[in-house]
Amino acid sequence: MNWVYYGGKFLTRAVLFLLTRWRVRGKENIPAQGPLLIVANHINLADPPIVGVSVGRKATFMAKEELFRSRFSGYFMRNFGAFPIRRRGMNKEALHKAEQFLSQGMALIMFPEGRRSRGAQLESAFSGSALIASRSGAPILPIGITGTEKIKGIAWLLRRPQITVNIGCPFYLLSANGKLTRVELAEFTNSIMEHIAELLPAEYRGNYVGRKIRKHES
Repeated sequence: MNWVYYGGKFLTRAVLFLLTRWRVRGKENIPAQGPLLIVANHINLADPPIVGVSVGRKATFMAKEELFRSRFSGYFMRNFGAFPIRRRGMNKEALHKAEQFLSQGMALIMFPEGRRSRGAQLESAFSGSALIASRSGAPILPIGITGTEKIKGIAWLLRRPQITVNIGCPFYLLSANGKLTRVELAEFTNSIMEHIAELLPAEYRGNYVGRKIRKHES
């Protein structure tokens, strides 16, 4: 992490302060140190840096592999602390890197949906975050983001949209003693998404509206 990382965080804060009404709730829930798997909903390309500056910890994050194919964008993505992952699968290399970062006591940001959602509503998630959490034993910090769907075009620059980052309480998934079954992995994934949904207004919950958090925690 070099000037791109620190310069990017400074620029993100400056834009948020000047051009939006940025509010972070639940900062007291963020562990000051130790491994941390941060999971959030995804509605805009700006979500990763916004989550990064909101949690206030040095963090890395996964990004779709297409962003690394260009030498130019790949340089900035890697130096901003990102590493590639296939959107429709958890390849072994990405899984190993994620577990390595967490074993070093770092924070890792993931967006379980694997893509920006349509209409700012939660969509069904992929199982990568649940697999990493269960294998690593790292605490999971759920985050719900609202308002970034308004960052589009040019008009938003004059409107100063309200952007809220709601940070929930950390929780743990049960450890994976051996290989997880598909049913167990699906239940763990739903549990993560239900924690995120709890931090969002009803109109953002999409596929997870009306659901209560399931008890798959240690």
